[in-house]
Amino acid sequence: MPTHTEPPPTAGRLRAAWAAAHAPVPGAPRWGRAAALAVPLLVLPSGLWRIVTVVFPVQDDGRAHGSGDLPPWLPEEVYVVLLSVLTELLAFTAYGLIATWGEVVPRWVPGLGGRRIPTPAAVVPAAAGALLLTALSSATAVADLAGVTLRGDPLPEGYPGQVPGWSAVVFYVSYAPLLLWGPCLGALTVAYWRRRRAPTAVPTLPAPTGAAGR
Repeated sequence: MPTHTEPPPTAGRLRAAWAAAHAPVPGAPRWGRAAALAVPLLVLPSGLWRIVTVVFPVQDDGRAHGSGDLPPWLPEEVYVVLLSVLTELLAFTAYGLIATWGEVVPRWVPGLGGRRIPTPAAVVPAAAGALLLTALSSATAVADLAGVTLRGDPLPEGYPGQVPGWSAVVFYVSYAPLLLWGPCLGALTVAYWRRRRAPTAVPTLPAPTGAAGR
C-alpha cells in the first residue's frame, strides 16, 4: 500500500517563518533587495580564498602565513575559518536594512521580541560600517598598487599579489569585490533611513505560523 510522506510540521513552520522574516518590507526599493543579496556574495570570494590557501594549501612553499601574531592556543586554520565565517555573517546583516527583522525585533528574542527598533540604532552602526569599509578597502587598494602596506612599509616577501602566475590573478579577483561592500552598505543605509522617516513606515511582524484562520 503506497504511503505519502509529508515534511514534519515543524520544518514547514520554520521555512514559513524564515520566508516571512526575510521578505522585503513595504517601501524597500527593488534595487535594495538586489544590493542586500549581493553584499554576502561580494564577501564570499575572499573568505573562500583564505580558507583554501591556508586550510587546504595547494602547495607548501615553506612560508609562514602570518600566524606569528596569533596566540599559541589558536591554530591558524581555526582562526582563518572563524574569521571567514564571522565576516560572512557580518555581511549578511546588510539584509536587515530591507527586511522586517531590521525594523522590528523578531518575536523569538527574549524580552525584546516585537519591539520596534529605533532608526538610529540601525542607521548609526550601518553608516559607520559603510564609511569604515569604504575607507579601508580603498586605502588598501591604493597601497597595494603602490607596493606598500597600509603603514607604508614594503610588501612582505611572498605577498599573494606578487606571486607570479595565476595565483596573483585569483587573489585580486577574490578581493576586488570587497571594494563594493562599503558603497552597497552605504546605499542601503540611506534607503533605510529615508524609508523609516516616512510617516507611513509602520512595519509589523508576520503572524506566527498556524495563527491563520483563527
